[in-house]
Amino acid sequence: MNRDAIVIGAGIVGAACAAELAALGMQVEVLEAAGVGGGATAAGMGHIVVMNDSPAELALSAYSRELWLSLAPSLRASDAFARCGTLWVAADDEEFDAARSLRDAFADGGVEAELLDEAALRECEPSLAAPMAGGLLVRDDAIVYAPGAAQWLLRHSLGYRNICVREGCEVTALSSGGVRLANGEMIHADVVVVANGLSAQRLLPELPIVPKKGHLLIADRYPGYLRHQVLELGYIKSAHQTQGASVAFNAQPRPTGQILLGSSRQFDTLDAAVEWSVLAGMLQRAARYLPALPSMNAIRAWTGFRAASPDGLPLIGPAGDALPGVWMAAGHEGLGVTTSLATAKLLAAQIMGTRAAIDAAPYRVDRFAMECRHGA
Repeated sequence: MNRDAIVIGAGIVGAACAAELAALGMQVEVLEAAGVGGGATAAGMGHIVVMNDSPAELALSAYSRELWLSLAPSLRASDAFARCGTLWVAADDEEFDAARSLRDAFADGGVEAELLDEAALRECEPSLAAPMAGGLLVRDDAIVYAPGAAQWLLRHSLGYRNICVREGCEVTALSSGGVRLANGEMIHADVVVVANGLSAQRLLPELPIVPKKGHLLIADRYPGYLRHQVLELGYIKSAHQTQGASVAFNAQPRPTGQILLGSSRQFDTLDAAVEWSVLAGMLQRAARYLPALPSMNAIRAWTGFRAASPDGLPLIGPAGDALPGVWMAAGHEGLGVTTSLATAKLLAAQIMGTRAAIDAAPYRVDRFAMECRHGA
């Protein structure tokens, strides 16, 4: 295969980048150290959600959600795409004011959301504890089985015949014309996309990304117990905390009838072991919103690591002048599944020299260096 591009990493972001470049006619070789759809892709909830921590986050997540909604009819049943919507729950009047502000911000970004009072919230999601002040319903948010979607992008998307996937290939070094594997093999291409999450730092140690550890737990099948992905309004603050440990209520109804529970965030650790104190705090938090939860049967708990940048936005674009032809798509933290398709579009537009649907500047790799120079 005469490759035009190499994509390092076959998680959801790498798969999306490979599929987008292949659809544009490029011959793409995907190098994955483990298996397709592993790492953070396999460890997460697969929530496709519009978020608004910043205008750039809103623009990227809203654009990518529309791409997912367009892609959904082509996905397989096994990819478990479901347009279940997101229900943001306000426990008190202060959080209800926050829900109103979030609705207004979404409206400014062209995202539809419906404010619910206490009665409407109860009708929308009867399993929630009472009393709650209300909530915000974002009907077009969705869920997907992300490892399956990554596999679909590489094997069934438009241009898939232009993609070659090699698993068990660890990249140990980058150059302006290709990569070197752990076995010493050199592979050459004019375009190299680094999309392997936290492992990107092994290749580019100066990257400003850090690991965030998270816990998840899945319960037995309880069909009809939850209708929507349900989160507390405090989740937004927790999601972008920059130090310490935190937990927040986040529950998802899987198409199987199972209940998937999150979430937690921890810094300064790469220990993948389940920490029972963190898990207990997460479950206690969830039980405040779902009172029937303690009576449910838990099946499995696990952890994963998200690659987070200092400002919570991904790194999308050229790696730097020292490595011409090397491009970055990493640092998506908890929004890798949501923003994967938009990331691929933005990256491809820069590689091809075309105009993207949204401004790519907020996600530039060199933005932190630019801030430092500005501050100096």
